[in-house]
Amino acid sequence: MPEKANRKDLSINTIIGPNTGVRGHIEAAGFTRVDGSVHGDLTVKGRIVVGERARMKSNITGTQITIGGVVRGNILAGERLVILSTGLVIGDVITRRIQVDEGCIVHGKVIVCSSEEKWNEAVAEYKDELSVRKALSGGDAKNVQD
Repeated sequence: MPEKANRKDLSINTIIGPNTGVRGHIEAAGFTRVDGSVHGDLTVKGRIVVGERARMKSNITGTQITIGGVVRGNILAGERLVILSTGLVIGDVITRRIQVDEGCIVHGKVIVCSSEEKWNEAVAEYKDELSVRKALSGGDAKNVQD
């Protein structure tokens, strides 16, 4: 059964192409690839690939996330985060496992949770912080970086 689930996750369900710009919150299921620009949160129930030319002003949530472009926002990776040598992350990161290539840049707090308990605590704290910032900004702003 797990083999079937992994095969399903390899098909790309959502693509934001190189000359495409999106404003607003995006929710997707399955594998999502971003090669354009996104200004708004990205929440995916699956894998995310941010291509080398992608530019995002977004909080990103997914299971396995690979960053090759520029992300200005927080990243919540439920299973694994990979930041390629071309990747630039300006924001905080919470993940269970991380791989960073030589040459990438991360400017923010990085939390790697080895246990389920630490993961749950870190995610709860992150969500509480988002709620406070949302309330202070008038209740409509989702993106912490606005």
